[in-house]
Amino acid sequence: MRLPLVLGCAALLAACTQAPIRPVVSPDAVIRFDLEGRLSVRQGDVVHHVSITWRHNAEQDEILLSGPLGQGLAELRRDAAGARLLTSDRRSIVATDWESLAERAFGVRLPLSNMPRWVVGGAPAAGADGWQIDYLDVEAGRPVLMEMRRGDIEVRLKVDAWNKP
Repeated sequence: MRLPLVLGCAALLAACTQAPIRPVVSPDAVIRFDLEGRLSVRQGDVVHHVSITWRHNAEQDEILLSGPLGQGLAELRRDAAGARLLTSDRRSIVATDWESLAERAFGVRLPLSNMPRWVVGGAPAAGADGWQIDYLDVEAGRPVLMEMRRGDIEVRLKVDAWNKP
């Protein structure tokens, strides 16, 4: 009598577990986006929190990072001429692509070319690029909270608004 009850409870509990959240928008179909949100980057004990405004299309990216009081901290751009970072103190770093720019600016190559695909829901296969990507919340088929981890680096993006470009 107990075995069927235990099996029934186990089946009910298994049915209640939450499957991983997956966006329903095909990342291949999204070639343009415009978002506003908040970004948290942690490496070891160092944590940075910024606001982000990002306009993306196949030809270019424009990213503005702002501090908690709205002051501009950095502007990143990518186009056919390469990738550029302009800081609030007017220091400029230029490279041929996103990854080279990240290495020059931050001392580590980051897969920034993959970020537009990841942001709209196209996480890599497990282990690809060494990054684990989890979509923690999705609204209207688009990710609004995601976490990316590799080694001691953790990036969390909270999208406050998906705007039409």
